[in-house]
Amino acid sequence: MSKNPFSRSGPTPRQLRVGEVIRQALSELLIRGEIYDEVISSHMITISEVRMSPDLRLATIYVMPLGGRDIDQVMAALERNKRFLRGAIAKAVNLKFAPEIRFRKDESFDTGQRIDQLLDSLKQR
Repeated sequence: MSKNPFSRSGPTPRQLRVGEVIRQALSELLIRGEIYDEVISSHMITISEVRMSPDLRLATIYVMPLGGRDIDQVMAALERNKRFLRGAIAKAVNLKFAPEIRFRKDESFDTGQRIDQLLDSLKQR
């Protein structure tokens, strides 16, 4: 009897490991400037996390430009270069299939700031 893939309480070690390898590969591409896009090369982009689907065929990549400025332009530029980035991932990571990639704005920075503001307001009382 097969297990229900949704009954797990989090990602498997393999998902975490593959996600980290993809994050490192993309970070190196950005650092070396191998993506020839004016918007991408003019921004410092942080790849904070890569979440893999259970079958490793989908990678959700959480990004944020330094300072959070021009996020819409950066996301559009990453979408334009998605095909090149997927090919680079396929070369860097030894998997049976190159994962489909999705870019998402990393909202953890905003959430952290909001929590800090709430804690500061509690201290002032």
